[in-house]
Amino acid sequence: MLQRDEWDVWFGQLELAFGGVPELAQGRELYRSLTEPDRSLGVWDGEQCVGSASAFTFRLSVPGGALVPAAGVTMVGVSPTHRRRGVLRSMMRRLLDDVRTAGEPLAVLTASDPAIYGRFGYGTAAYAMAVEIDTTRVRLSVPPGTDEVAVRLADPEKALPDCERVYAELVARRPGMPARRPGWDRYVVSDPPEGRDGASPLQCVLAEGPDGEIAGYARYRVKPEWDHSGSEGRVEVVDLDALDPAATAALWRYLFGIDLTWTVRAGRRPVDDPVLHLVSDVRRSKPSLRDSLHVRLVDVAAALTARTYAAPLDVVLEVEDAFCPWNEGRWRLVADGAGSAVCTRTAEPADLELSVRELGSAYLGGTALTSLAAAGLVRELRPGAVVRASRAFAGDVAPWLPHGF
Repeated sequence: MLQRDEWDVWFGQLELAFGGVPELAQGRELYRSLTEPDRSLGVWDGEQCVGSASAFTFRLSVPGGALVPAAGVTMVGVSPTHRRRGVLRSMMRRLLDDVRTAGEPLAVLTASDPAIYGRFGYGTAAYAMAVEIDTTRVRLSVPPGTDEVAVRLADPEKALPDCERVYAELVARRPGMPARRPGWDRYVVSDPPEGRDGASPLQCVLAEGPDGEIAGYARYRVKPEWDHSGSEGRVEVVDLDALDPAATAALWRYLFGIDLTWTVRAGRRPVDDPVLHLVSDVRRSKPSLRDSLHVRLVDVAAALTARTYAAPLDVVLEVEDAFCPWNEGRWRLVADGAGSAVCTRTAEPADLELSVRELGSAYLGGTALTSLAAAGLVRELRPGAVVRASRAFAGDVAPWLPHGF
């Protein structure tokens, strides 16, 4: 367990492991305030810290809207002088043992190098989309009611309560979103001047419905750029959340119309973001994907019981999990398709065989078991079992992690 007076040395080791560039002062203090020392590990060689790892205490939304306890594994790094000595493996072992002891069914992370964590049982469960929209060539088609939504600028700090109310309402609607604990609202408005790369301070716009209630918000920066022909500015969207289609469209329309800008760039959007259907030209919006949230089932039975399923299902899963052997073996998952599910150990013949990594990929409903089977990662032992299970595991919306941790 990390001692509070060790934090600076411990975090300095993490900075070194990520290339030696110091974290900006504001970001450093934010991470200090969010670090949970009793969930943080340090590996020491004498007085030198050579390894770091930590976990945040989260509740993560899963299909059906339940909030499931999850450890947000973070700040993992090993000194370049101590690579390939088992330091990372020992920290992963301790973290997952502690997660199990705490009774958390899930561990989740974002990966600086996604090739690392598969061997510890993490599967890619959610992807993020980036868009770079040429607003000189791409038009928006907005739904009825958009003109009834008023947009107004607001101070990002003062608007936090309204924005957090919108975010909290959205959490249960989309798997993969963490319910924000105290202090995490500071994370989403952190705005150190040194980190803007020439862009403006963080700005905020609120969408107000006809009833006067705040129905959405967007936080963004404007980066002015000029050449011999005039302005070439762009809007850099930090986040955009809304409760209904009209508010969503009103916010995008506002961002498209900011003076002296010709590009709207947004990263970390859900892969099914409605903006793809509002724009007139998807190609000139340049959508691109990358992995985002990696999920690890620490307690198979509890995790599979916690979520709902899109169709009735009775399937026996043969789960491989060498790193957490308590998950190894056969599990019978029975779901009624209406919200109730039970997962228990069984000696019955298996219908599907897969590793806990593939189970993590499919857990939030965004990766189809049929797709994993087509890659040879899920093995069908009873004809038709893959299709039936894939339909049941599928979600109505794509899972999404709206911010890092």
